[in-house]
Amino acid sequence: MAISKNYGPSRVVVGAGYGVKDFIAQRITAVILAVYTIVLLVGVLAMPAFTFENWQALFTFTVFALPLGQILATLAFVSLAWHAWIGVRDIWMDYVKPVGLRLTLHVLTILWLVGSLAYFAQILWSI
Repeated sequence: MAISKNYGPSRVVVGAGYGVKDFIAQRITAVILAVYTIVLLVGVLAMPAFTFENWQALFTFTVFALPLGQILATLAFVSLAWHAWIGVRDIWMDYVKPVGLRLTLHVLTILWLVGSLAYFAQILWSI
């Protein structure tokens, strides 16, 4: 009788296998969001007056003809969407057991996040 070896490098791993990659991605996106929040807060506190033009300038400033304000805001918003996707996807995977309902919720979440990204881009890049 052969003994089944269920450990070591030949071990069969089941599950989605997201684990470490998603953990690292969520930490990186959290750091990006934290840094952007601090930069935005400093920008708001450094404003001479809280007017629409000054608020708009936080997102439209340029450095060497590069629209750095829009690029940083886009990076932050993409990080937010990715961070949200990882978290919400894990919630659906952990707590919604019927596969059809879980798939529907995944698709609706993706559509919502992509739609939010498109709306964000339309607003920010039309300034």
